[in-house]
Amino acid sequence: MENIVIGIEGLVGAGKTAICKELLNKIPNSMLLQGGNLYRAIVYGLMSSGASLEELKKNMNNVDIKEIMEKLKITISIENRDTVIYLDGKKIDEESLQSTNASIAVSEVSHIADNTSLFIFARKLIDGFKEKYNVIVSGRALMEIYPNLDYHFLVTASLDERVRRKCIKYNGEVPEEKVRENIIKRDELQEKSGFYKKYEKTIVVDVTDCETIEEGAEKILQYVNKSLTLQTV
Repeated sequence: MENIVIGIEGLVGAGKTAICKELLNKIPNSMLLQGGNLYRAIVYGLMSSGASLEELKKNMNNVDIKEIMEKLKITISIENRDTVIYLDGKKIDEESLQSTNASIAVSEVSHIADNTSLFIFARKLIDGFKEKYNVIVSGRALMEIYPNLDYHFLVTASLDERVRRKCIKYNGEVPEEKVRENIIKRDELQEKSGFYKKYEKTIVVDVTDCETIEEGAEKILQYVNKSLTLQTV
């Protein structure tokens, strides 16, 4: 039985990344490719070199984002079955990649840059990993990147619940109204970029009422367990 590729997208703050990490512990012979972190690293690298968000919005129109990745010497590797991104040989920490500024900048840039070459690169990357692993891929536009996904999930939750979870993550350091404003803004930008699309094979998983990450992961596992069982037969 072939290894499978599970694509997981999600609304901002719904807990997609945490659910993916939980699935990594539950799905045998699996690895996690955090595609969104690769894009975040590219934008992070540009901003670290001095470019402002306004400059990026002005100058990134139709720019080949894969070329930028190569110029910045950004590389991706899998360590302990999870994604690690390097910028010119130096590992970028998760906190920098997941910062609010980086998140908003990615949402702004992703719909104006040319992602064609980057998507081809990602497709080959997934194919390579699939030879050895069950691949969990998180990110945006996953059906465009890899149309042959075995499963495509969209993780959702109510706005109020997403705000609540983000506030917990920020440990009260960001005012609730600011958190809500940022989520609404990112939702709008994601939709403008053509993300949050539902396809024929898309399975929407609402985790609003899930009290733990494990409960959210179990909602996805109930769909993929059949394929995983077949692998062991």
